[in-house]
Amino acid sequence: MSFALVLSHEGPEVVPADELAALRSVLADVPALEEALIFTPATATDLYVDDGAAPPLVVQLHFGRLERLEAAAGRKGALQALSSALPSQAGARATAQAFWRREYPVDDNVLQTPPGALPCSYVVHYPGPARDLNAWLDHYMTGHPPLFRRFPGIRGIEILTRVDWVSHLPHAKADHMQRNRVMFDGPEALTAALQSPVRHELRADFHSFPPFEGGNAHYPMWTEHLRP
Repeated sequence: MSFALVLSHEGPEVVPADELAALRSVLADVPALEEALIFTPATATDLYVDDGAAPPLVVQLHFGRLERLEAAAGRKGALQALSSALPSQAGARATAQAFWRREYPVDDNVLQTPPGALPCSYVVHYPGPARDLNAWLDHYMTGHPPLFRRFPGIRGIEILTRVDWVSHLPHAKADHMQRNRVMFDGPEALTAALQSPVRHELRADFHSFPPFEGGNAHYPMWTEHLRP
């Protein structure tokens, strides 16, 4: 388990390859960063939902301690360089949120993505609020991961829950009550899972959630892993 900083850029522009290269360079210089995930839009088909276009860029950064995350997001932190690395996102809505990250077991976590290709994640967030957040999270974390694990071809499961934190990034602070992600070898494997009988069971569990507002959003996204 670790802390995760999620940066979401929600502008209309596709991020050019040279800016992604600049982003990788910035992330390579972030002290104490244990892992970085770069998410860009992919395509998959869900039996139940279609939430439209995914954000052009989401970055998820993993740190072993919260103060190291806050240092990276500080007034003189390494992440201040993101703005100059991503000029296509200037003026776009950008948000940041820190989370506690929980990983759950899968039966086979070895990716079988073809050389030169990226795995695909289904990234979901629940803005909230819930009438009783403790009850909502307890229901979700008890019921959903065992069902996720039964998806054919699943390679990873994580749930992020919010924490209080200090930021001096230009990104607006988000306050989603939860994010979660399941990962597969590629969009075809994700689509196969979302068309499987397990998807019906997840939908049934969704309808039994304790009361909450804000809906949710689901996005298939290519997932690039960086380990500085």
